[in-house]
Amino acid sequence: MNHIRLKPASLLASLALPMVAAPAMADFFADSHAKLELRNHYLNRDFRQDNAPQAKAEEWGQGFTAKLESGFTEGAVGLGVDAMGQLGIKLDSSRDRRGTGLLPYGRNSLEPADDYSELGLTAKLRASKSVLRLGTLQPLLPVVVYNDTRLLASSFQGGLLSSQEIDGLTVNAGRLTKANLRDSSSRDDIGYGAASSDGFDFAGGSYAFNPQLSLSYYYGKLEHIYRQQFVGLVHTLPLAEGLNLRSDLRYFDSRGDGAERGGQIDNRNFNASFALGVRAHKFTANLQQMSGDSAFPFLNGGDPYTVNLVTYNTYTRAGLDSWQLRYDYDFAALGVPGLSFMTRYTDGRHAKAGAIDNGRERERDTDITYVIQSGPLKNVSLRWRNVMFRSGNGLTTALDENRLIIGYTLALW
Repeated sequence: MNHIRLKPASLLASLALPMVAAPAMADFFADSHAKLELRNHYLNRDFRQDNAPQAKAEEWGQGFTAKLESGFTEGAVGLGVDAMGQLGIKLDSSRDRRGTGLLPYGRNSLEPADDYSELGLTAKLRASKSVLRLGTLQPLLPVVVYNDTRLLASSFQGGLLSSQEIDGLTVNAGRLTKANLRDSSSRDDIGYGAASSDGFDFAGGSYAFNPQLSLSYYYGKLEHIYRQQFVGLVHTLPLAEGLNLRSDLRYFDSRGDGAERGGQIDNRNFNASFALGVRAHKFTANLQQMSGDSAFPFLNGGDPYTVNLVTYNTYTRAGLDSWQLRYDYDFAALGVPGLSFMTRYTDGRHAKAGAIDNGRERERDTDITYVIQSGPLKNVSLRWRNVMFRSGNGLTTALDENRLIIGYTLALW
């Protein structure tokens, strides 16, 4: 797919082009749908460590994401097309407050961009219960997870085949060649850290033995950088009415591949998450253990599929053992539907980084979210997220952070 940069005035109009040129097939149009996602995001990050390059990072922006998904043409082999247009607009920022991940900035000028945009097109082909997609992709798989934590979401370019021909079995396989980061209008070669690759190949699937138990396996290879295997098990155990226990076990084995352009990769990553739901309450305990000589690798533009991925930190350094305690509450139980609360504390120790052999990282996150239930602003979500992160034993990052996020999704048809 070729990169297309759009001006704000022409972004949404361009999304209609694939539909104008599409065959006049009933299912193609009748099964199509479109939506507009709006996200207003303010982020204030106050650095507390000595000799920080910036006293704070503070930016405010408005994001628009329009998504159109067609149906398929009639017949044994159906054709379709999807389109996604993204536009981010700066509301407030400056050279000395840049770097929140909301806005791109000039490499030399360091000035945050006034706006940035992206258009992604995806061709799709369906036969039986299998679908092949070519173009812009946003996969949610253990070996590749796109990022959606700022104004605009990241995306990848490539091909993805998804199949459900056997009951209970879902199979995915594909190849990615480009990545569009969350705060960028460019499509860069797929890579990890400073190293780039010609492509990332992956395959795997999950099998549901029953509604309560599923097993997954995936394999991924970033050419000449790393190869990775994943095994996962998810089990839900109903204990009583309004009471259930969900167990999520994940294991990754990551090694170097070929020329090892990203340096030595040697990591084993075990994750375990246990969540107890008690009516409106949910109590979660997570464990994550790293072994091997390197950090846990994952694609640029993506997130690690790990239980201790939290708001600021990923807890993926070499040797880092971490745990998390989390509590969620739904205020609908008290007669306030739409209001929810979350708080968690994550602590990691024994991190290795250069000459550091026992680094420590800890983070506390608190979210309060309200979704308006009625009136002209129905379904508008309001979220306040507060973060405290500290590191020690040779690691020196310390920060306090607040995020205010307003979101709304408008169904166009």
